[in-house]
Amino acid sequence: MKFRALALAAAISAVGLTSATVSTSAVAQAKEQFFPVLVYRTGAYAANGNPWANGYVDYLKLVNARGGINGVKLSFEECEFGYATDRGVECYERLKGKGATVFQPLSTGVTFALTDKAPVDKIPLVTAGYGRSESQDGSVFAWNFPLLGTYWVGADVAVQHIAKQAGGLDKLKGKKIALVYHDSPFGKEPIPALQERAKLHGFELQLLPVAHPGVEQKATWLQIRQSKPDNVLLWGWGVMNSTALKEAQATGFSRDKMLGIWWAGAEPDVKDVGAGAKGYQALTLQHSAEPNSKVVKDMLEMVHAKGQGTGPKDEVGSVLYMRGLISSMVAVEGVRKAQERYGKGKVMTGEQTRWGLENLTLDQKTLDGMGFAGVMRPVQTSCLDHMGSSWVRIQTWDGTKWTPGADWYQADEKLLRGMVLNASRKYAEEKKITPRTPEQCKL
Repeated sequence: MKFRALALAAAISAVGLTSATVSTSAVAQAKEQFFPVLVYRTGAYAANGNPWANGYVDYLKLVNARGGINGVKLSFEECEFGYATDRGVECYERLKGKGATVFQPLSTGVTFALTDKAPVDKIPLVTAGYGRSESQDGSVFAWNFPLLGTYWVGADVAVQHIAKQAGGLDKLKGKKIALVYHDSPFGKEPIPALQERAKLHGFELQLLPVAHPGVEQKATWLQIRQSKPDNVLLWGWGVMNSTALKEAQATGFSRDKMLGIWWAGAEPDVKDVGAGAKGYQALTLQHSAEPNSKVVKDMLEMVHAKGQGTGPKDEVGSVLYMRGLISSMVAVEGVRKAQERYGKGKVMTGEQTRWGLENLTLDQKTLDGMGFAGVMRPVQTSCLDHMGSSWVRIQTWDGTKWTPGADWYQADEKLLRGMVLNASRKYAEEKKITPRTPEQCKL
């Protein structure tokens, strides 16, 4: 594990250094908010894992450049786990005792494995755009925060978008939608929501799992060629996405009939396919590539221009870089909110940060002031809603870049809320958890 102490950045810069390795004991003596960072910079998913990690860490550096969280500087430590669930759990165990603020595993498999551990260790799990969909219910999942959206949200909006293209939800009757999905907890998450929509609207759902890491899909696309679905939903990650687009091109399946989840809609997914992926669409977790946003301009000026950037300058503002940056931002704002209750200018514990995350109120004025104008819509969490937002846009690959659409979609809260409550109550029964009451939520 490589350790970097962000709080020392100014001093390091003054003597002409761009990074430093310091002992854990030295940092323990400092008044710093510690952020463990689980990463996969190596292995089959590194092309997607790297920009996310760079955006996450860069935002911590930007917060320090802006003075910290009410004066409290941030530090972090990376732990490489190669997208392997067992290694991700090992990273958690190695870092949890160092004053961990939150964990963001960027893996649904690791999230499932840590969901039972987080309440014992009293450390929040922030899973922005992934993880367990039913963990939106904070009365049961007190330590899970699937902020900004879950895979059930993504599945619901995907069906809404396909219906809009077809002329309305009633036009889905008799159609066939194929789900090409990563054969893992991540890929299986949207299935219940899609099955529910299929029952409601009368379309056929074809399930086509793809084995890790997703480089062999010829049999899958032969099935698609034979069954002729009207649309294909791509629920992939890493090399699986570009492979799917290449196979679609080879078999003649129209890319404008393909719609990817937000983890299948980044630059690494399409750059090697180029014009061959033109017309392909993907959901966005609110943001797309945002090179012209104020927060990106601040990042370039206050971090990268001073030689403190984590990764290459030209990736700043890309889709996955922004995803990591926003994931970091919501964690930071959880700490800031916690300080309002437990003391401004103080280091927050994981338990105190959990309260902050559960009481987030990021209105548009606040987001705009932080540099996220045009990037995000408001986020407001509560005991019963650990997600805080269900807004989604659609972006289209034009052959050279991602172009976000003007329309915003919102998941059907009435439909999904019932699913969330049913699943969370079932989980509570299995784990013998008593859901928190409104009175307990105030504590």
